[in-house]
Amino acid sequence: MKNSILFLASILLLTVTMLSGCQSSATKVENAEDKVLEAKKDLADSERDLYQTKLDTITNYEQFKKEAEKIIIVQGKNIAEFKSSIAIKKEEAKTELDKKLVELENKNNELKKKLADFKDDGKYTWITFKNEFNHDMNELDKAFKDLTVDNVK
Repeated sequence: MKNSILFLASILLLTVTMLSGCQSSATKVENAEDKVLEAKKDLADSERDLYQTKLDTITNYEQFKKEAEKIIIVQGKNIAEFKSSIAIKKEEAKTELDKKLVELENKNNELKKKLADFKDDGKYTWITFKNEFNHDMNELDKAFKDLTVDNVK
């Protein structure tokens, strides 16, 4: 008798567990629709974030480009002013300085061209370009300062 009661209780417990674990097809459809809506919302959020990131990158590039163009113009003016100031120097010193100034002008023009030709292919490219461009501009500025300091001596 105990065995039959235990057996019936086990079957009853197993049946209740199976019935509570089953979902109706309507519930499954509703859950699937909810998941699809959440996925669509997440996709829209991701697209909006990507668009905003692209806008920020474009804005950063445009701002950087304007500032870099100003610096390039100032460097060009400095080179031109220095050229006019060495016009009265001795011929030997003038020739050497003229060669160095031509090199600096070429580097300045290369930077201007590099800035104008840049096409943004992604964030890594932008960061790499910005770092390299800043380095080149700093080197040009340092070379110009070294040239003017050597001239004063």
